[in-house]
This record gives sequence, C-alpha cells and structure tokens, in this order.
Amino acid sequence: MLPLEVMIPSGTPGVGVPLAILFTLVAIAFAAGWVDAVVGGGGLIQLPSLMIMLPDSTPPPYILSTNKLSSAAGTLIATVTYLRRVRLKWATVLPLIGCAFAGSALGSSLARYLPKAWMTPIVLVAIIAVGIYTVRKPNLGLEHRELHSGAAHIVRVCLIGLVIGFYDGALGPGTGSFFVIAIVALLGYGFLQATAYAKVANLTTNVASILVFGFHGEVLWLLGGCMAAANLTGGLIGARMALRFGNRFIRRVFLVVITILAVRLSYDTYHQFFG
Repeated sequence: MLPLEVMIPSGTPGVGVPLAILFTLVAIAFAAGWVDAVVGGGGLIQLPSLMIMLPDSTPPPYILSTNKLSSAAGTLIATVTYLRRVRLKWATVLPLIGCAFAGSALGSSLARYLPKAWMTPIVLVAIIAVGIYTVRKPNLGLEHRELHSGAAHIVRVCLIGLVIGFYDGALGPGTGSFFVIAIVALLGYGFLQATAYAKVANLTTNVASILVFGFHGEVLWLLGGCMAAANLTGGLIGARMALRFGNRFIRRVFLVVITILAVRLSYDTYHQFFG
C-alpha cells in the first residue's frame, strides 16, 4: 500500500506532502519546464503552485530554493539542447553569466529580508509593459540583427545580467521571459538566439541561488529532485520544439505566456490587497 504522505527531509519538522499533491507538483513541473525552454516564465507557473500546495508552515526560503532546484534541471537540458544548434559568442556569454551570477547571489542573500508585499504588482506591471511592447513591434525578434558592439554592447549585457539576476535571486518568477525580452530589445537578437543566451544566464542564476540556499540548509531536496526530473523532461521537449519551429513560434508562445501570467498576477494582486 502506498503511504499517504511523503516526508521531506528538510530539517523543518512536520513538513510533508500527500502523494496526490506530489504528483500534481510533478505534472506542473513538467509544464513549467516546457514553457521555460521555449520562452521562459515557467517559474510563474511553478512557484505559485509550491506556495499554494505546500503546508503553511513551510518557510519561504525552502519554497524558493525548491523552485530553483526544479527549474535548474529543465534549464540545464534546454541549455545543452540550444548550444548544439545555436552558436553563442563568448564575448557576450562571459559577462552575461558573470553578472547574472553576482546579481542572483546578492538577491538570494537578501531574499529573506526583502518585503514581498509589492513584488507581485511590480512584476505584473513589468509583464504588461513587456507584452504591450512586443505586440506593438510585430517584427521584434523575428530577425537577428545586433544593435551594438564594443563597450556599448558589454555595458548592456552586464546590466541585463545584474538586474535580472538580482530579481531571480530575490524572487524569480518570469526571469526567463525578462532575459529573453531584454536581450531582444536591448541587443537586437532574434527570439531564438535570445532564448539560447537566456537559458545560459538563467541556469547561472539558478545555480547561484541553490548554492546560497543550500549553504543555509534551506532546500527540500526530495521534493525538488522529483520535480526536477519532470522539469528536465519538459525542458528537453520544449527546446526541441523551439529549435524546430524558430522565431515566429517562440514569439507566439511568448505572447500567450505573457497574457496568462498577466491574468494570474492580476488575480494574485487583487486578492493580496482586496481579498
């Protein structure tokens, strides 16, 4: 007979999840991995689910770190898949991942001290702005045309890495989408190329967060491992589909994801202040 509850060896007494919740979170992790691999934003599916379904006694750092552990697996396989087909420039990759790592480590270190009350509405405004910007520029990201070179390019790359990396470490949902649209809009890359760079950067921020949370012993390894396997599978399928169908497919998925996330965040914001 299957046990009614799977206990999580987290160091937090009494934290566990019923098998039905475990299977649901695994299914959600698969979907989040697919979305993340195609265009980013899987965390806005996965993190709220963890917050809702885990016991109220689960400390926030454990929820954030478990989300990172799961996401890192899918991002890793998606990154490897993209790198086999999309050539990246080291002059862009190295400053991007260096600044993303630093930003994420700082954000993760401050995560337990930052007030979260205004994070949801801030992300909502950003998501809506990104969606409107993308819709108003129908050719955005359909062609790969670099806008800057030299110091101007490096400064923009570092800024993208630091700012979005910090956000990912502090909270995280939508990081992949923010990386993609920033690289497309500020650097002039196509959606396919931008997504490849975003995967490398997002993998870096996830690793930095896991290291910080793991150092403090704040990771639900068993649950995170189960979700990671599902997220990895979804990431592999999503990356292959994105490579097969190209920029237009990624743009369409991006707009659908942005719309869904805006609706979800609007709902969360309403209940946060008026519910």
